[in-house]
Amino acid sequence: MHRYLTITVGGLLLTACTAGDDGAMSDTATPDSAAQAAAPDPSVTTIVHDASGRELGALTLTDTTGGIAVSGRLTGLPPGEHGMHFHMSGRCDPPAFESAGEHWNPSIRQHGTDNPQGPHLGDMPNVSVGTDSTAVVQAVTPGGSLRGANMLLDTDGAAVIIHATRDDYRTDPSGGSGARVACGIITGM
Repeated sequence: MHRYLTITVGGLLLTACTAGDDGAMSDTATPDSAAQAAAPDPSVTTIVHDASGRELGALTLTDTTGGIAVSGRLTGLPPGEHGMHFHMSGRCDPPAFESAGEHWNPSIRQHGTDNPQGPHLGDMPNVSVGTDSTAVVQAVTPGGSLRGANMLLDTDGAAVIIHATRDDYRTDPSGGSGARVACGIITGM
């Protein structure tokens, strides 16, 4: 009888075996190992940059039952409230980040959680940046998933955009949140 230990770390599958009752060793993987190795990582991480290319920090995206959770820490943004949204294309060409395209909106709604005809699935709460230019990000989209129904991670990826000013959660198409000041490319197909 062989005993197996299977560990998944950041999408990497590790399988180890111990000696069985007869003392023999085996390197045969468990039947579930191939399926686990083929499964995509349940979360993805993006590095956010400003228009000059300076790294501002990392955000991790994870599927939840209600939408996509976004968490991380950003530094170097101007103090105050900033709109944050998912955008359609996985491109972040500075300085204006227009290459990220429009808001991710697979349900074809208007912008904003306070808009009776909204929200976009890529709408998120404002990011609050302190006087030290640091923000701790903890947000969840109003729906969608990384992979599966209303999938964010299609063939060209997506982007997370931080805007210059606060989102009013109502005005279509972007909540009056101003220019795009930071961008992170999201991939993980």
